[in-house]
Amino acid sequence: MVRYPAVAGQFYPAGREELEQYMLSFCRKDFPKVKAKAVVVPHAGYMYSGKVAGETYSRVEISPVTVVMGPNHTGLGARVSVYPEGVWVTPFGEVPVNSDVTEKLVSYYPFTADTSAHLYEHSLEVQLPFLQFCSGFREDLSIVPIVFQHISYVDCERAGEVLANALKDTDSLIVISTDFSHYVSQDEANRLDSFAIDAILNLDSEELYRRVVSYNISMCGFIPATVGIVAAKLLGATGAELVMYRTSGDVTGDYSYVVGYAGIIIY
Repeated sequence: MVRYPAVAGQFYPAGREELEQYMLSFCRKDFPKVKAKAVVVPHAGYMYSGKVAGETYSRVEISPVTVVMGPNHTGLGARVSVYPEGVWVTPFGEVPVNSDVTEKLVSYYPFTADTSAHLYEHSLEVQLPFLQFCSGFREDLSIVPIVFQHISYVDCERAGEVLANALKDTDSLIVISTDFSHYVSQDEANRLDSFAIDAILNLDSEELYRRVVSYNISMCGFIPATVGIVAAKLLGATGAELVMYRTSGDVTGDYSYVVGYAGIIIY
């Protein structure tokens, strides 16, 4: 199976040379790289969130097995959809799906082998050029693509446990793709997003889930973030660091109606 780009030319350049120029402007080589369990990165158009994503990816080693998890914006497919096999195509080339890991996942609830949820979804696709470029186009890079609809906290815990078990013998990185508050004022985004970011930095998955629901924070990827924290802690994570927080207003100059973006390393 081949998953071709759905948002190339919209969220990011469709041509290799132009895309590489974007990567060069976002990603830095002067940072020492750490071995992380997971990262939280945004998935908006590169002009808005590329700097946050690039700064975050520049600080971590990209592992050969990279789980890329994000929200299901389209509503297609299963509640927890795993792209089971094949390759994903970007302007930089192909990235194979790690079917060894996906087979382990789809053997257990709540994961389901499903490609329809991934057809038009952008939250994972926009991460791949960063993974390719920041890994130095490593030839052994493989991905485990997963998108989530809304599930209960109990199911998030279960998913995190299954994921951690599937990754326990691999050199892996979990990429959590999420934007934070959507279409609120800058002050409101700063206030609400600080609640969610604080819970992530404390590696408190249950508190993150509770705060997003209680405060009605329009953080689209809080389900994969909750799952990712559970899995990262089971894999030995003990801390987290906020790399950068910005909003779309920092690009447009319009602070009355913004989307929040955060880059976080979990190690």
